[in-house]
Amino acid sequence: MKRLCFPILSWMCLCAFSSLVNCEDQRIPEDKLLVLTVATKETDGFRRFLRSAKHFNYTVKVLGQGEKWSGGDYMSAPGGGQKVRLLKAAVAEMKSEDQVILFIDSYDVVFASGPKELLRKFQQAKHKVVFSSESLIWPDRHLEDKYPHVREGNRFLGSGGFMGYIPNIREMVANWTGADSDSDQLFFTKVYIDPPRRKALNITLDTKCRLFQNLHGALDEVVLKFEDGRVRARNVQYDTLPVILHGNGPTKLQMNYLGNYVPNSWTFETGCTVCLENLRSLSSLKESEYPLVVIGIFIQQPTPFVSVFFERLLKLQYPKNRLKLFISNQEPHHEQQVSSFLQNHGSLYLDVKSIRPEEEMDGADARDMAFDMCRKDKECDYFFNLDIEVVLKNENTLKILIKQNLPIVAPMITRVGRLWSNFWGALSVDGYYARSEDYVDIVQGRRVGLWNVPYISSVYLVKASLLQAELKDYQLFTSESLDPDMAFCHNVRSKGVFMYVNNLHTFGRILSTEKYKTEHLHNDLWQIFENPLDWQERYIHENYTRMIKDKLIENPCPDVYWFPLFNDVACDHLVEEMEHFGKWSGGGNMDTRIQGGYENVPTIDIHMNQVNYEKEWQKFLLEFVAPITEKMFPGYYTKAQFDLAFVVRYKPDEQPYLRPHHDASTFTINIALNQVGIDYQGGGCRFLRYDCSIQAPRKGWALMHPGRLTHYHEGLPTTAGVRYIAVSFVDP
Repeated sequence: MKRLCFPILSWMCLCAFSSLVNCEDQRIPEDKLLVLTVATKETDGFRRFLRSAKHFNYTVKVLGQGEKWSGGDYMSAPGGGQKVRLLKAAVAEMKSEDQVILFIDSYDVVFASGPKELLRKFQQAKHKVVFSSESLIWPDRHLEDKYPHVREGNRFLGSGGFMGYIPNIREMVANWTGADSDSDQLFFTKVYIDPPRRKALNITLDTKCRLFQNLHGALDEVVLKFEDGRVRARNVQYDTLPVILHGNGPTKLQMNYLGNYVPNSWTFETGCTVCLENLRSLSSLKESEYPLVVIGIFIQQPTPFVSVFFERLLKLQYPKNRLKLFISNQEPHHEQQVSSFLQNHGSLYLDVKSIRPEEEMDGADARDMAFDMCRKDKECDYFFNLDIEVVLKNENTLKILIKQNLPIVAPMITRVGRLWSNFWGALSVDGYYARSEDYVDIVQGRRVGLWNVPYISSVYLVKASLLQAELKDYQLFTSESLDPDMAFCHNVRSKGVFMYVNNLHTFGRILSTEKYKTEHLHNDLWQIFENPLDWQERYIHENYTRMIKDKLIENPCPDVYWFPLFNDVACDHLVEEMEHFGKWSGGGNMDTRIQGGYENVPTIDIHMNQVNYEKEWQKFLLEFVAPITEKMFPGYYTKAQFDLAFVVRYKPDEQPYLRPHHDASTFTINIALNQVGIDYQGGGCRFLRYDCSIQAPRKGWALMHPGRLTHYHEGLPTTAGVRYIAVSFVDP
């Protein structure tokens, strides 16, 4: 009996009826593959999908563009019927009967390999239609018993991805009459579990995830595989390399994580391959043409180094006439610093709006109001969130973020010496912090690039167009159960908007605020433990590091060493702190503050322990004086212990000088806290044994000399003004 080949693939007829030809050798040409997807609007996920398709040269046709989505919400209830309707209409118009269709979701899908591998694996399945598979049944668990059993692999159908020949797919969807909000998965499930239809359409499931990898129910099975400059997702359960990755159901964040690498977005060999895509250039613009940015500054708790924050804000390399400021201050302690900044520099900016503590505005409301300032301003191009605890060291941060041209992007900042940062790499089941596999590598700079993450805070840039469209809801930061940052990120994720963190550059750090107290005049002085790097930058002389490196230490007298230690701010703060405390000693021999109650060589002074500064002062001596001691006195190592450390005040009408004496120390540190010729006249120190005087002490410079035996010395008379020095008797 003679058999006929009806109009399907002509090469299939030859393959089927020729004993001389092996089907495996008859590859489907890549130009016979067409990718169909439904996307009613362009989302970040859709753009990612198209990027991966372009990377592998897939031919993609998008259905439903410009339509309103009426297919329901997959996260809360079944839906997706609109996709079946659009597919049915599309295949009805297709005339090429030998074409292979891949019908796939797009918002949460990326390609991991190209058409050649996909078609090869499709042919190896030896069926006309292949659906993706899942280990979980959806949406009707009562149909479980009707599914055919499988020896190994996933048993249940997933409708988010399938491929097959046009005649078979056309016949499969021909009976669709459902509503757009009906379940596409239920429709295809009923086709599959109907044995006659399954056989007639020649349908099978990709049970071992050779073509499709659905992540829902399989997160523990999927790992990244880095090999030979490529990145693939590997299913360790079945030892397969899926061609298509699909973050179905509640696995969007895991899909975002995989999408940071697949396909070859980041590899160990090349680093970030997508970081230079779609950049926005500012180089050709005049300053007046720069994008207009609203900077939102938020002060929610007592924070160290607020004055330094505003100094850095002024140094930001961006035209100030293209910046508007929104400052929300909830902390009365910082009102003077905010007012001083606005009074001195507010006129530099295009516009300024300030919320003061007495207005008692909630933090979430303030942030929503700041967004609204940009949202309602037709000229606003970006909103730049900047919390007060952010130490923005990179003056080009704003330009760098704008050039990246992303919807929401944060510069990565970390807390010194810790893995704490302004982003989360993953979320726990209850929506809080979880550590992604790459978090430590990103924070420590072993992996550098742009990273799609579920949570950012403290400092980030948002496109105004996003606020005016996808994020047009006013109260993005308001929630009954989440803090403002978490509420914002939750709302952003729910809109399908991607948030990125950039660690391509060094941007700065974030302050520790937990133990900051406001009981002193200059509370930043007490931050040497909590924020040591910021303390050093604020108070240590700019030439200190260079002096240590190049040994630029002066030697004005035998075994007396002179070097820069404090800057002017440190000197002024220490003097002002002592004067604010005000309890200067009387300068008599009887002194209850010291052991034994008697001082041989008294001064008018205030001890560090009187202002609760002895621990911080010892830390300072250990970190910044001990290294010099070890260089100048080889073989001697100090732990910077002291019984006496104090600030001395010399005045002509109070105590102008100090008689010759030895110090009760192994070595002494004497730091000049103000400037001769400006703040006072006279003064200085004379070492009698060597008849060597230092009569013009430099502000912030320290004299270091042996204490007990060799360096008998005196304080020379202060003839006018007031002289202050900080003295430490180290290792008594």
